[in-house]
Parts: sequence; C-alpha cells; structure tokens
Amino acid sequence: MTATTLINPADESVIGDVAHTTLDQVDDAILHAVSAQRAWSALAPGARADALRRFASVVGDAIEELAQLEVLNSGHPVSQARWEAGHVRDVLNYYAAAPERMIGQSIPVAGGIDVTFLEPLGVVGIIVPWNFPMTIAAWGFAPALAAGNAVVLKPAEWTPLTALRLGALALEAGLPEGLFQVLPGPGAVVGDRFVTNEHVRKIVFTGSTAVGKRIMARCSHQVKAVTLELGGKSANVVFADSDLEKAAATAPYGVFENAGQDCCARSRILVERSVFDRFLELLEPAVAGVRVGTPTDESTEMGPLVARAHLDKVASYVPDDALVAFRGTAPTGPGFWFAPTVLLPTSRTDRVVTDEIFGPVVSVLPFDDEADAIALANDSVYGLSGSIWTRDIGRALRVSRGIDSGNLSVNSHSSVRYSAPFGGFKQSGLGRELGPDAAAAFTETKNVFISTD
Repeated sequence: MTATTLINPADESVIGDVAHTTLDQVDDAILHAVSAQRAWSALAPGARADALRRFASVVGDAIEELAQLEVLNSGHPVSQARWEAGHVRDVLNYYAAAPERMIGQSIPVAGGIDVTFLEPLGVVGIIVPWNFPMTIAAWGFAPALAAGNAVVLKPAEWTPLTALRLGALALEAGLPEGLFQVLPGPGAVVGDRFVTNEHVRKIVFTGSTAVGKRIMARCSHQVKAVTLELGGKSANVVFADSDLEKAAATAPYGVFENAGQDCCARSRILVERSVFDRFLELLEPAVAGVRVGTPTDESTEMGPLVARAHLDKVASYVPDDALVAFRGTAPTGPGFWFAPTVLLPTSRTDRVVTDEIFGPVVSVLPFDDEADAIALANDSVYGLSGSIWTRDIGRALRVSRGIDSGNLSVNSHSSVRYSAPFGGFKQSGLGRELGPDAAAAFTETKNVFISTD
C-alpha cells in the first residue's frame, strides 16, 4: 500500500488518500534536517524566539481551519478541536521564550573556570498518536525547535491532516526549509527509520506501551535518547467526605472526553463503600447528560471513535453478558459510535479493570478505607494520571503522595497544562514533556574547563 485512505469517523465517508513517505524519502528528509539544524542552531537565541512567535501567530490565524480538519479527520467535537488548535498556538508561544533562557552554569573549581552549555541534540524524530494529533505533536516539536533542533514528525496513519497542515504553516511562517518536516506513512517504514537512522538523536513517542517498549529497546543499539508517553488506566478516587454531587457530575468528563480515547482517562472510578450506592445514583443522570452527536454541532460533547477497527476493539470489552450498570446514548446509523458505558465488575482483576480500553467505558469499584484506596489505585502496571475527591486537605496530600502516578488532580480532572511537566510512572512512560524544563530535555550538557594557570 502506497497511500492511506482516510475515513470520516462520524459518517464513514471517504475523505481522500494520503501518500506514504518512502524509505528513501525519509532518509532524504533526515539529511535535509541535518543541514537545516546547523543553520538554525547558529542563529542568535532571539532570532529563534522571534521565528517561533511568528509560527505561533500563523497557527493562531488558522485555528478554525485546523479545527475543521480535526473534526473531519478525527471526529473531535468542534469546540474541543478549536481548543486543541489554540493549545498548539499557546505551546509555541510558551516555548518561544525558551531560546533566550537556556542558561548554563558557572561552577566553582580550582585552577580555572568551569562552565556548562546546553547543546542541541541535532535531529529529533517525533511519532504522534491518532487520539490528539495536533496537541501532542506540539508538545514535542515546540520545545525541540526552541532548543535548536530540527524535527521530523510522523503523524498517525489514521489522522495525519492537521500535522501536515502544521508543517505547511511552519513554512508560511518563515521557518527554514527542512527544519520541521511532516512525513506520513506506516510506522514500520517511517517510524522505524527514525529509530535506526543514526542522524536522529532522540525519539519522542506517544502511543501504546507495547510499541513504546520495542522503540526503547531498538534505540538502545545507538544509545539514542527517548521520551515515551504510553498507556494509562487512571483512577478517579472518591472519598465519602467529598462533594459527592460535584464528583459524580464531573466524573463522565474525566473519562468520556474524546470518546475515552485519552491516555489520561479516569477509566476506574473508585468509591468509598459507604457512599457507593449514592454515588451511582448521582452518576447515572450525569452519564445520560453527556451530549454524544455530530462533531460539527456546537453543543456536542463527545463524538465517535476514530475507526471501525478501534470500535470493534472497544466493543469486545462489553459483550452481551457484561455487568453494565447503565449507558448513555449515541447516534445510530453510519459512523463509529459507542455510547458512554458504566460497568460494575465483580473482580478487581477483571480485564475491564486492568486493560486500557481506550474508549467510553468506565468501571466503578468500591474501596474500604484510605489505605485500600491507595492500594487499589496502584494495582496497575500504569501510572499516568488520576483524580482524588475529598474535603480533607491532609488526606488529599497523603493520597497524592501515596498514588504512583505522574499527574494527579484534587477535586478536579485537570491533567495537562503546558506550563507544568507531564509524564507517567511505571509502564506509562519515561521522561517528561511540557513545563519549564522540556526544552532542556532536547539538549546535551557540555562541560568546559578553562585553565587560568
């Protein structure tokens, strides 16, 4: 296959074909990136900062265009897609400040002066998933460019359109040819070559834990740096002393946003046993109230799943005999629709409790006390995100410290802010994206001693 046929997930109509990048084209692009990076890193920091601000401005002017592409290609509700496009602009603006603030150190030593420099790695390969094509791409390319690197980016085969447009917008903004290239195609060709090509000095991968492990192992052959943002099975922990009405009203949006296709989805709701039944009573109307519908409708809160194959995978977790507590609603007819679904598994080891379903399916389980809540939340190979609901600030801090997760929210479901670090514990990943230190993660520290003797 030399092209991918893109399907609109809301109505199954054909959008068009996107040609695959060949192996030779990948190698040519990487060589072009090597040349562009040398010139880019030689620019004054202020000049790189200005270029990134121009890129952000051009993205800002294209927010509606990018949003409509995401609606068409990914099935994201249009209001969500507009936020995502604006987020790309904001991430670029945030990291436009980095080039002039990447400061080394002067270290006291005997017999001379010791200084450090943050040197760019060179060419960075970024492999982007299909669930949030724009935002996750920006988390990689914005700090990488700010640190003086060139970027080659492989979008997911199902959802390449916004990444391709961002590549074109970078050129429109005046970024040098070859500095930021988007190369669509299968992972076995494009992504694999990023890993094996010696000119690519770091891989940033967001996707499944299984694929991330393979990439990490193969990068070891060249001692190539990696940042991995992988799977999740996050817990939403609700204590009896919490604002139960608010916890239940917001719980659907902690898991069903983007149709549950979110590594941060709180797909395990853990509720203190004494309020378990009451919480379910409050949760049912909240789930029923999630507006699932056409992505172009301004009132839609949840759209379809991304593809037929993914719909089949999600559906396999909810067979006819599944212990369904209740469901929301979803359109019928064409499109990859799946209604928000709440399960009541009888075992903590049931696969709906342990597997990352990556769809609008949530399991609700009781716990007995604080220690049991922490143990249950940690009973997972993953540790990416989660929420804690309690009015007791001491408990909030104890449980936050006790849960093995990289990103936690107390009395909310907020996981990602571009100004704060993001990443996981255990098999949810390696390294951190976003926040003030992300650009430095795309550099090597060089130490220089100058003798004064």
